[in-house]
Amino acid sequence: MTQVSERPLDDRGTLRVDRSVVRKIAEHAADESPGTTAMARKLVGVEVGTHGAKVDVTGDGDQVRLKVDVALHYPAPVRTVVEDVRERVIAEVERLTGYHVRGVDVIVSALRPKIRPRVE
Repeated sequence: MTQVSERPLDDRGTLRVDRSVVRKIAEHAADESPGTTAMARKLVGVEVGTHGAKVDVTGDGDQVRLKVDVALHYPAPVRTVVEDVRERVIAEVERLTGYHVRGVDVIVSALRPKIRPRVE
């Protein structure tokens, strides 16, 4: 049998969602947006893999501002994809963390063509 606490809600403690968690949620939401793609990861000018969206989180209290850096498939309707990224990031961060998103700046840092397989 589960025992329910008799304490008032105010006495049960607090929950703080770390900014690194907000960053990961926003990156995942951006990567899930249709039209986005992975960017090349380079080390001393040599491509060594790929990475998805990068997000910087700033703000005070329960309000955050986000800067999202993404790559898009080429050709892509840039404005449409950027608006979708913005909407998804805001919705997911607010739904999962309770933070209020004051703004999302989206930077498109690359346009990458869809890579076709060598053998079909």
